Amino acid sequence: MKKLKFPTAQTILLIIAGLVAILTWIVPSGKFDSLAYNKAENTFTKYSLNTTETLEATQNTLDRLQIKIPLEKFTNGDIWKPISIPNTYKLVEAKPQGIVAFIQSPIKGIIEAADIIFLILFIGGLIGVMNYTGAFDAGIAWLAETLKGKEFILILLVTGLVAIGGTTFGLAEETIAFYPILIPIFLAAKYDAMVALACVYIGSSIGTMCSTTNPFSAIIASDAAGINWTTGLTGRFIMLFFGTLICIIYIIRYAQKVKNDPSKSLIFSQKEAIEQLFGNTIIDNIKLTTRLRIILFIFAMCFVVMIYGVSQLEWWFLEMTVVFLVGAILIGFIAKINEYTFVDTFIKGASDLLGVAVIVGIARGITVLMNDGQISDTMLYYASNITNGMHKGVFINVMLYIYGGLSFFISSSSGMAVLTMPIMSPLADGVGIGRELIVNAYQYGMGLFAFINPTGLILASLAIVKVGYNKWLKFVMPLVIILTIFTMVVLTISVYL
Repeated sequence: MKKLKFPTAQTILLIIAGLVAILTWIVPSGKFDSLAYNKAENTFTKYSLNTTETLEATQNTLDRLQIKIPLEKFTNGDIWKPISIPNTYKLVEAKPQGIVAFIQSPIKGIIEAADIIFLILFIGGLIGVMNYTGAFDAGIAWLAETLKGKEFILILLVTGLVAIGGTTFGLAEETIAFYPILIPIFLAAKYDAMVALACVYIGSSIGTMCSTTNPFSAIIASDAAGINWTTGLTGRFIMLFFGTLICIIYIIRYAQKVKNDPSKSLIFSQKEAIEQLFGNTIIDNIKLTTRLRIILFIFAMCFVVMIYGVSQLEWWFLEMTVVFLVGAILIGFIAKINEYTFVDTFIKGASDLLGVAVIVGIARGITVLMNDGQISDTMLYYASNITNGMHKGVFINVMLYIYGGLSFFISSSSGMAVLTMPIMSPLADGVGIGRELIVNAYQYGMGLFAFINPTGLILASLAIVKVGYNKWLKFVMPLVIILTIFTMVVLTISVYL
């Protein structure tokens, strides 16, 4: 009998999609009324089942709807998505998703996620062009020589910088671009691909989990909860520092074990295949010429420009994709790659990440099934009812787990914030704690589950690194348990301060 293999990321997501489709036959369909701000007409639009109503954009309107959010949060653009209106949940006609909807969901998901999919493909094209120039090989050879005996600095720098990006502006999907570049560097430092994966993915996860100025979680969630985003900021900084420190120590311990004895690697059986895939062959006499230095500089600047644009210029996937396309063209020109070879190399590079793009689309398809089956609001309604009458210490920890569970179905941090905060944040008033603690529970719950959430980014990341989900779980679960205990202690203490 052949040894059973762990299923691929695509298969795991399709299984989850099938289970979600079955849930739409079991879980009652329901909807909260929602409220959206119309900037052009300076009015609110209230959506209630099949009816819409135009309301005055005044604080009195918000108060009447029991939405405890200042009017300026809508008018200045902080809240741009429709928000749920408290105490308006009602059952609606069931819309169970059958076999046709299940089959269509990956396609619908790919269409909905077209923006991030094109970003991934164009990043792949850029990397293909970079590999063709030989700049990576030269840069890796130089870095490996420079960091001899001090390779742990790589772990500190990468994890720390990615965590800073996560906490400040929500660096997450963009990190997919980092793996093909960083893995050869970590391999050259005598680590394995798991270390590179951990530094980037865990760095991003702990950063977004402890978001401080991240507009897509901390700020929008605080706005939707009706509080200033700086409320509770000190606690999040403390959580960020100690959480990141725990993660770095955990990664370094594993990395040193692998460095001392490669057979201790969780992916030792894949060592040769991964090294061959990522071209980990350092040639002693390879020279980092001036032309290759310029190419590496342009490549690095693509990420600097992308990060600046997202954090300062309100760029999104369209602009980010253009940056990588322009970067690829400039590098092709400097490297004197002829037009035919450039196009062929770019397309081949994009095709290398096509599997990752499909995974992103299938994951989005799960959200499509949830929305079309109208069970997202029902999940939220029952979750909010669970906490009635709880002691505040128990309450805040239950909220942590509720948000972790909800993030399986709603992996978007901004989507989770506008959907849940108007419903969940008033529950804090009833148990006598600050609403900022609900924001914290939301961030920490989503963040902890993000380490392993199959409907999030992890499967797409693993597909690039060619590491199985089972191997990742074996590596990361002890860290998740440590962080969960630490988070529960912090949350419990915080309700009494």
